[in-house]
Amino acid sequence: MTVAANRAIRRIVGKPAAALACAILLMLTSGCLYPKENSQSAPPKEAVRNIQSAVDQYYSEQGLLPMVNASKEVPVYEKFRLDFKKLQGKGYISSIPAAAFENGGNYYFLIIDEESKPLIRLQDIVSFQQVNDLQKRVSSYVAANGKPPLSEALYPGFYGIDFEALGGKQPVIKSMFSGGTLPAMLDDEGTVFIDYGIDIMQRLQREEDVSLWKNEDLRRLLIDNTEFVPVKSPAYRLNEDGEPVAVKS
Repeated sequence: MTVAANRAIRRIVGKPAAALACAILLMLTSGCLYPKENSQSAPPKEAVRNIQSAVDQYYSEQGLLPMVNASKEVPVYEKFRLDFKKLQGKGYISSIPAAAFENGGNYYFLIIDEESKPLIRLQDIVSFQQVNDLQKRVSSYVAANGKPPLSEALYPGFYGIDFEALGGKQPVIKSMFSGGTLPAMLDDEGTVFIDYGIDIMQRLQREEDVSLWKNEDLRRLLIDNTEFVPVKSPAYRLNEDGEPVAVKS
């Protein structure tokens, strides 16, 4: 295992005994908060393929993409949700996939790369909501204390969260890419993100020539190899040691 991977794991685990006990307790109790989290046992790959085909045909014949417009402020991998009504209304699909939020599922279907080669990817609603809930707690803390509950520095401008100061309850965020648990982190303004450093490092280790990613946003490694987008994520770049580092956009 590389030094970078060890560092990423240490960021996730923190204090081993306490973190493990907390994680087990949260996994046993979190079902009541997010009851649909485990309702779909496998990634909906077939649904993504079918919707991709329908969107390609719609775009070819209609000259437009069936998506809901969003403001410029919306992050790139949360931005353009698929408009199923447009696909259904013109007969490109007969029904909305069970995995879709619009049909009671756990995912928003997104269109990314809308200006080049449009792709369908999934945004996990469970982790999205976990971050939103945590953001509310952090914002309340900042309002009461005048500063965010920062702990150790993880990357330049990004920090771990002092959950003891925040109330001690740490969310168990499941990675859509590895199935492991990912930590939440803060920037110096108190904005909550998910740290995908370990997922990106695992993908980097499969690359024959890491230098090809020198000037690229490393989140693309996750997007190009799965059906998902990295929810609530900062951009990542390679540092001088060839490790993924979160950077501010």
